[in-house]
Amino acid sequence: MIGQRLRLARSAAGLSLRDLQERIGNRVTAQAVGKYERNEDMPSSAVLLALGVALGVSLDYLLGEQEMVLEGIEFRKRQIASKKEQAQVEARALHLIERYLTVEEILGLPSAHWDKPREAPYPVRELADAEAAAQRLRQHWRLGLDPIPSLVELLEERGIKVVIAPSEENIDGLAANVLRGDKEPVRLIVIRQGMQGERQRFSLAHELGHMVMEVEGDEKFSEKAAHRFAGAFLMPAEALWEKVGKHRSSVSFAELFELKRLFGASAQAVAYRCADLGIFPRSLSEQLFRQFSRLGYRSAPQYEPHPLKEEVPRRFERLCYRAIAEEAVSEAKAAELLGLSVRELSRRMEEPEHVGA
Repeated sequence: MIGQRLRLARSAAGLSLRDLQERIGNRVTAQAVGKYERNEDMPSSAVLLALGVALGVSLDYLLGEQEMVLEGIEFRKRQIASKKEQAQVEARALHLIERYLTVEEILGLPSAHWDKPREAPYPVRELADAEAAAQRLRQHWRLGLDPIPSLVELLEERGIKVVIAPSEENIDGLAANVLRGDKEPVRLIVIRQGMQGERQRFSLAHELGHMVMEVEGDEKFSEKAAHRFAGAFLMPAEALWEKVGKHRSSVSFAELFELKRLFGASAQAVAYRCADLGIFPRSLSEQLFRQFSRLGYRSAPQYEPHPLKEEVPRRFERLCYRAIAEEAVSEAKAAELLGLSVRELSRRMEEPEHVGA
């Protein structure tokens, strides 16, 4: 039955039932589409084809049998303004994840295993526990103390799918499980497109913290713990002590922005981290944040100067190219998985300047 898939595709497109009715040339009414979504009726082949064209999905997708739902999803307060926005984010995430899992299955790759430490979720009763959780995860993943060049790549290598939501979505990040029948759940982090690289990386690390910690306390404390985890994961104490020293009475903006470039975290996050570790005394921290506020670094739309480049998930696209090279899928099927025309896919495969764009 096509109900769930049709509803997800419509939500992902941001369309109401009446909008979809108009998109298909009023072939059927909005009420009829609602019946299809509730599996109370089945569209004719002509209507089904029109629905696929209107929603930009294939008939194979609409007629697929695997059902997936998001579990444990937490939309942070003040992020999602309406149920419609929430449904749209969830639908887009599920639509991408299904295509992602499809190409992994085609290539015979493990699709759901993520490199979770045996002791996780780590219990957190105070902020020092969040610090320890970040250290233990870095140890488990054998990251040492070096800065992380690409956090998106690291998460995907460790089995956590990363989805980029369109820039108009009012969301910085969220974490969830994707349930798919009796199969192992898939771990997922969703972040918004168009964020400065430093904010994006901090949001990813923040959501990773929510994923690996079990926090005892209210939502406010849970958010503080995730912030502490993110700072510790991106900027290990030993690494900062080496670069900054253990006690400082002053610091220049030039040094803060060099540390920003080195660790892939905002100058403000560096300052917060140095304050957490006692490197900066309270008087210096307060002075810095007064300056950040005066310069407009703490508010949209400009935030800080010298933004880092946004990271983009590449693994799914790479797997699609690999599937073509191994003749596991046709170019037409790969284009469908990537949401591209066959012409655009061919152009990308033939033009090396697209790589990393």
